[in-house]
Amino acid sequence: MAKLKGYQIFWESLLKEGVDLVFGFPGGAVINIYDELVNYPQIRHILTRHEQGAVHAADGYARSTGRAGVAIVTSGPGATNTVTGIATAYMDSSPVVVFTGQVPTGLIGNDAFQEADIVGITRPCTKHNFLVKSTQELAETIKKAFYIATTGRPGPVLVDIPKDVLTGEAEFEYPEKISIRGYHPSTRGHPQQVKKAAQLIAQARRPIIYAGGGVIISGASRELRELAELIHTPVTLTLMGCGAFPGDHPLFLGMLGMHGTYVANMGISNCDLIIAIGARFDDRVTGKLDAFAPMARNKAVGGLGIIHIDIDPTSISKNVEVDVPIVGDAKNILEQLIDVIRTMEVDWEGRHRDWLAQLKGWDSQHPLQYEYSDEVIKPQYVVEKLWEVTQGEAIITTEVGQNQMWAALFYRYKRPRQFITSGGLGTMGFGFPAAIGAQLGNPEALVIDIAGDGSFQMNIQELATVAEYRIPVKVVILNNRYLGMVRQWQELFFDKKYSQTDISVQPDFVKVAEAYGIKGYRIEDPKEVGPFFENLVKMKEAVIVDVIVEREEGVFPMVPAGAATSEMLLDKPASAKNGERLKRLLPLNFPS
Repeated sequence: MAKLKGYQIFWESLLKEGVDLVFGFPGGAVINIYDELVNYPQIRHILTRHEQGAVHAADGYARSTGRAGVAIVTSGPGATNTVTGIATAYMDSSPVVVFTGQVPTGLIGNDAFQEADIVGITRPCTKHNFLVKSTQELAETIKKAFYIATTGRPGPVLVDIPKDVLTGEAEFEYPEKISIRGYHPSTRGHPQQVKKAAQLIAQARRPIIYAGGGVIISGASRELRELAELIHTPVTLTLMGCGAFPGDHPLFLGMLGMHGTYVANMGISNCDLIIAIGARFDDRVTGKLDAFAPMARNKAVGGLGIIHIDIDPTSISKNVEVDVPIVGDAKNILEQLIDVIRTMEVDWEGRHRDWLAQLKGWDSQHPLQYEYSDEVIKPQYVVEKLWEVTQGEAIITTEVGQNQMWAALFYRYKRPRQFITSGGLGTMGFGFPAAIGAQLGNPEALVIDIAGDGSFQMNIQELATVAEYRIPVKVVILNNRYLGMVRQWQELFFDKKYSQTDISVQPDFVKVAEAYGIKGYRIEDPKEVGPFFENLVKMKEAVIVDVIVEREEGVFPMVPAGAATSEMLLDKPASAKNGERLKRLLPLNFPS
């Protein structure tokens, strides 16, 4: 068996994993990898303009395709620049494999030039990481990295490769399968637990399905819909779950939590049973923990408790104690659960008719709405128009803040992997490079980054990446000249003291786009929004659209920090509404 250099083993291993696209930024510690790249035309390399951008792009690729995203960076600052991207992927369970260069093994620990203990630095924010100690173990380590990143609850894996490992020689043998001691993710649910869950569901009068990103990751969207329709039960989604259930389905309540819909939050507060699937009960959903889902958790008033389906056993009862835990892959468990339920003789529609009527009443009482203006552009109107002209078919990425919440609430997602956002870490600057990755992973799709003017500037250098590779992403900036979400909190809870949130001093985004050779436009008149977007979706090149929106528009409903999910602010406290000017996107159509 012929010996190969470490840098050859590296690329051969990626070929074995089916990798055809990587993102990266070269440097001295990985120069041999880049020198060898020319001999591997099967793999396309995208040169980003910052290492953080490379990891976010790999993340966007992974979330939109379901395949592992790959990033390559050099040692020292190259490696440390990836940390925010890695932590973002970790919090949202995204399969990203990051390869970092390292100084030669003999210099590790000597404070050598561009040395950083990236294994130590990323230990808290990776699913696993490796320091490769010899050329002989490089191939097996890469195999392990992809296996860990993509199985069980997915997550980022970092592989740190010293320079002498890359220049050394070894026989190349890539393992067909891998077995890692202590790592054997469960995929099938325990039959007795599944049966218990089915029995509880049959007893419930006011059940609700609360689904998260785990449904998307496991490919269980079809099974989720089948279950909801079978047992005639409403569905609410987390931010990361958007797209797991059709946004125009009669049983869909919208997103729940801090900025969830009124009907979803009232539903979770008054149900007698929660069927949680692929969600982790994070603080943005639960609000005040001891006040979360009080009716379901109180057996004295007929509460039946909580069923929790998740592949990660550490997520179950971590924040909220559950009654029927089922560990395993959501798709497999839902198939098992549906099979059991089909054997039951229950009039599901009749049993839940009153509950659906109650939900319909709450939705009619406080629908998702905003006050339209023909004088200033409302950001909700922008998202609504994007939804209309794209017919709900675009892949939407977002930055973080108000733009993110409006995108989640006012664009109704039809399918999984259509909404890509930083949920757990809340990373400003994520959406634009993530859109690059999503576009490259889905070359025929329309990909739109709904951005804020603050977040967009955090990775604005990736305009060069878009220009170089002619990546046809569209960026729609909701420009209110504020750090909008923080400003909203300052308005509501800090007596309108807008400390360090006014960012009126900003570049001309149209000129910046043009400086990179990209088309840029500005919209300031509400009447121009619809007609421009009709043309935008037909454009085959990258476009940056600077939409000047209402400066102090808020995201509502809103659950204040420390409050119960039923204690929502539905609008600014002193705001007066003109009923004729209120607009509402896609009324919910509950079964009668």
